[in-house]
Amino acid sequence: MRIAYICADPGIPVFGSKGASVHIQEVVRALRRTGHDVTVYAVRRGTLVPADLTDLPVRIVKVHADDPAARERAQATAAAELARQVREDGADLVYERYSLFSTALAELADAGIPGVLEINSPLIDEQRHHRTLVDEAGALAALRTQVRAARSTVCVSEPVRRWVCRHTDAPRAVTIPNGVNLERLRPFPEDPDGVVVTFVGTLKPWHGVADLLRAAALAQEDWSLRIVGDGPEREALQAQADALGLEVDFRGPVAPQDVPAALAGSAIGVAPYPDLGGEDEQYFSPLKVLEYLAAGLPVVASAVGQLPRLLDGIGVLVPPSDPAALASALDALSLTPQLRARRGELGRRRAEKHHSWDGVVRQALAQVEVQHV
Repeated sequence: MRIAYICADPGIPVFGSKGASVHIQEVVRALRRTGHDVTVYAVRRGTLVPADLTDLPVRIVKVHADDPAARERAQATAAAELARQVREDGADLVYERYSLFSTALAELADAGIPGVLEINSPLIDEQRHHRTLVDEAGALAALRTQVRAARSTVCVSEPVRRWVCRHTDAPRAVTIPNGVNLERLRPFPEDPDGVVVTFVGTLKPWHGVADLLRAAALAQEDWSLRIVGDGPEREALQAQADALGLEVDFRGPVAPQDVPAALAGSAIGVAPYPDLGGEDEQYFSPLKVLEYLAAGLPVVASAVGQLPRLLDGIGVLVPPSDPAALASALDALSLTPQLRARRGELGRRRAEKHHSWDGVVRQALAQVEVQHV
């Protein structure tokens, strides 16, 4: 089957280091492993092209605009052009990652091409709260148009699905959490010279790294901290570490294919999400935690969102925004290598059984009644 994967979000390069880029690449890989012919249509390409995707056809329509209002109009125009290119190239199915102002899937549905709409976050709320949203009515109209036209709307979490249902008539909206690449990420030995606690992710406030640094300053046991990733808080976090007298291994941005090497030697994976003010604010499907599990790492994480269910029986949960509790949990796990090994083994098994990207994509496609299989 010929599948057109569309991402009209100018904040997400197809070949980038952020989690959204990883998500695009893994969905594409899973589709190709199933035997489908995939072409990506996007507004940003990126430069971190993994070796196994060098042959992936990628069509780019760039968004050119300076002020926010013009940028929103340019996003809609770019999405329309992407849809035109898909029609010209031909496709049996559209798989679109939801982005503000795109109605590409709907335009292609009108041309007889069925589509899956994948929604990863409440983008309208995010844009309003964290950036600038000029035409909110237009963004809502585009969302409703897309959901109405999609054969299925796939949401990465229940809070995201509830958000979609609040704003649209979405009888075909389903929840399918994210997956992990079980081949790329495999268990590895711990560093024999010390217990390394590792965080992987974008350095933004809602990932809780500031709380992790406070926890490291409160630690009573001898473990070290590695932070893999980059973002707008990088300088502030480095300054905070210096002020706390901490020696932190800041690794900076890492290409997705290099994450296994960045995790190598770690003893514990940590996800210190803060309290964001309620269950519906914890709408993420945590790629980093799935990567920890696939890598055979025991996980210490905040008890928010999907994490209690995901880590039930295999992880250590702590209250969010509580550096003292986080420090205590990391101290305790750092002293028990046998428990780390056992929980890491159980985590890997759970990832294999429930969280492969192949399984995620298979579930998504199963929602669509397509004859060209």
